[in-house]
Amino acid sequence: MSETDGGNGKARTDEQTPKSAILESEIEDGLNELERPSGGLFLSALSAGLDIGFGPLLMATVATLAAGIWSEVTTTIVLANLYSVGFIFVVLGRSELFTEHTALAVLPVLDGRASLTQLGRLWGIVYLGNAVGAVAFAVIVVTVGPSFGVIEPKAFVDIGGQLVGHPPQVTFAAAILAGWLMGLLSWLVSAAQETVSRTLFVWLVATTIGIAHLPHCIAGIVEVLAAVLVSPSMGLATFGEFLVTSTLGNAVGGTVFVALLKYGHVVRGGSTPSADL
Repeated sequence: MSETDGGNGKARTDEQTPKSAILESEIEDGLNELERPSGGLFLSALSAGLDIGFGPLLMATVATLAAGIWSEVTTTIVLANLYSVGFIFVVLGRSELFTEHTALAVLPVLDGRASLTQLGRLWGIVYLGNAVGAVAFAVIVVTVGPSFGVIEPKAFVDIGGQLVGHPPQVTFAAAILAGWLMGLLSWLVSAAQETVSRTLFVWLVATTIGIAHLPHCIAGIVEVLAAVLVSPSMGLATFGEFLVTSTLGNAVGGTVFVALLKYGHVVRGGSTPSADL
């Protein structure tokens, strides 16, 4: 939206994107993803599952280097920032991440432009691709890291162990918060007009998830599975419980607290999604 700046006759740009324009952009993006061929969707999701693992890799490497040197507070803050690296790679690289689609892909369904069958197909393909990529990365990193002498196995256990061992209802509630944040990230990225702004939003959301140790079902696959693979005290049952609980929580957080609420407040606010376009 352009306006004239006073009497100078110079046009200036209103940098705040109207909420209905954000919603329409989200719906269009969601429709594009829902209509993508399955093969391309899976490969993009596989890439995201692999790329997101670089955050936990950096965390384990720095945790090994800083062991006994940095204070616990310093280590926690630094590792939370490193956690965001994988998310930056995924979001700016436009790969498909399941937790973004708990909000993004739901909006076209709420608007009547897509079906639940299409949504289920997208979720299934993206989740499978993400999971395969994350599992592969976890296997690679526990093989390469200790062999190269850059990561102590204990670092994997310390990082992954923070996500497990909680009552299921606690993990579920924390995962709702993580899914809520990831759905909000999709909305903020659509609102942002520059790559720098988008990067800042990704860093802010991912670092919040990291510093609070909120369970993200895809990044958590890398973190928890790596810990399971190097620690005899953590079994596959622990990994399975984490995966199911965090996935359900993430889905609820993105769908209810972002997709339903954002769509509802824009549409019920007196404008259709395309009103400001």
